[in-house]
Amino acid sequence: MSEHPSQTRVPSAVVTVSAVLLAALSVLFAIVAPLVNSYKRLAGGSEAPARVTWARINQGALLRVPEGRSGYSSRVEFRAPDPSCNPYLALTAMLRSGLDGIDRELPLPEPVEQVVGDAAGGEVADQMANPLPTTLGEALEELEWDQVVREALGPAVIDVFLTAKESEWLAYTRHISQWERERYLESA
Repeated sequence: MSEHPSQTRVPSAVVTVSAVLLAALSVLFAIVAPLVNSYKRLAGGSEAPARVTWARINQGALLRVPEGRSGYSSRVEFRAPDPSCNPYLALTAMLRSGLDGIDRELPLPEPVEQVVGDAAGGEVADQMANPLPTTLGEALEELEWDQVVREALGPAVIDVFLTAKESEWLAYTRHISQWERERYLESA
């Protein structure tokens, strides 16, 4: 019989990588979720992550460190990347952020095994304390100020990426959808 999840043995390398990814997630989101629609699945209410959390069992956590057959946790599941992301940019940004975090020796917070819908009072507030970016615009703002990812991708790539994504976000915010027309114009 395996140990309780909160007592699973986690190697120090897995702890370090998990702590690093949690610290860098807001910055990585523009890279790993690069489309306007990427954020619709991250709105919560399902097993898609909506907050910066990690867990061993909780399927809704952004990072999972599941227990292996031997009772040790040996892998980290980062559940944010969208299928539309460029895997080369995403892996480069994640690896460089990881190396930066290892240098800074970031601590790993306690896991969040309880889903928000099951939590009570203060636990919900604690879990909601670290929300993920909810739009591409928010994610781009985070990325613009991060020197680690900018250096990892290089000025040529990051400038072209930011210009393209900012243009896409601006076009989206100015677009009037069919739903808006039906809801606001036709009912007036």
